[in-house]
Amino acid sequence: MGQDQTKQQIEKGLQLYQSNQTEKALQVWTKVLEKSSDLMGRFRVLGCLVTAHSEMGRYKEMLKFAVVQIDTARELEDADFLLESYLNLARSNEKLCEFHKTISYCKTCLGLPGTRAGAQLGGQVSLSMGNAFLGLSVFQKALESFEKALRYAHNNDDAMLECRVCCSLGSFYAQVKDYEKALFFPCKAAELVNNYGKGWSLKYRAMSQYHMAVAYRLLGRLGSAMECCEESMKIALQHGDRPLQALCLLCFADIHRSRGDLETAFPRYDSAMSIMTEIGNRLGQVQALLGVAKCWVARKALDKVPAEQRDPELSQLPPLIHEAWLCMTPGSRRGLPPRHSCSFSTARQRPIYSWGSCQVVLTIAKALGPAQGCSPGPSSPPCLFVLCSL
Repeated sequence: MGQDQTKQQIEKGLQLYQSNQTEKALQVWTKVLEKSSDLMGRFRVLGCLVTAHSEMGRYKEMLKFAVVQIDTARELEDADFLLESYLNLARSNEKLCEFHKTISYCKTCLGLPGTRAGAQLGGQVSLSMGNAFLGLSVFQKALESFEKALRYAHNNDDAMLECRVCCSLGSFYAQVKDYEKALFFPCKAAELVNNYGKGWSLKYRAMSQYHMAVAYRLLGRLGSAMECCEESMKIALQHGDRPLQALCLLCFADIHRSRGDLETAFPRYDSAMSIMTEIGNRLGQVQALLGVAKCWVARKALDKVPAEQRDPELSQLPPLIHEAWLCMTPGSRRGLPPRHSCSFSTARQRPIYSWGSCQVVLTIAKALGPAQGCSPGPSSPPCLFVLCSL
């Protein structure tokens, strides 16, 4: 397949993809990858495959194509292509919650010699690095990275990048419990979509609506939260965006839990957990498991009920906390928690989340009382030793 034919097939795939015929587009691009000898065409089609698999939640496939794209960039001996491919590799690891690797690859991007692409992609590199620092709860560095990405967006009049940064800032302020700012930035993103997003993908509207829903729930405005989340979910279903579907299900579950409707919240946490496990989002698995744990805690005022009168189903909570910890460790097993006593001795790898999430687990465990069967290992975090001594 020559250069002209390669270009035609790539465009054909893009048209199919934009018309929501994703599987057909993937077939066209895969065929180009198999038959084309044009290195620049192969590089471009690999970028299309990385983006498509990212939006579909196929993060391991995304990572595979990002690695192949780096090899192609090295064959082309072009610094611009190498920067773009390393950014895709950083994003792939970010989606898989390999945050330390993400930061390392972002630093590689920033360390490359000055290129034309550097001015265009520098903001995206800073955004990805900020998301990784946020995943690790390194809040100061996360904020610095987001502010740097925002400066890139303003200096280059890049409204799409600004929209994405505003959504990430919404997540940042939600985590540090500044809920007014957690709402302000997604609203700013929605304003950018309304003003400049006529030709943009609907994913930008969906993304801004989801982050608005999260902030509205945290502020107790549950009606507005449900309305925004429904709009986001509608777009996610229309475009087959599995990662966003999982996030919306998690948000729906949180809204129902905030309303006290625990029976409606449970199946939504279950559905969110299923998709998070399918796509490999370990941080999302932790959030779903902690949501379920909070439901169990809310179901009974445990500190007021004698142990012999407690709901026997609440024995699920210690394994649930154990499972949340396992999800924070690379290479951990997946799925909903089994009904057995917990043991932290197997969790020996570095967690993806920091002390902040362990404190959440500790708070939930305190509501339950003594955690029977706990056996913290030498590499377990300090809070787990406290947990097992309650």
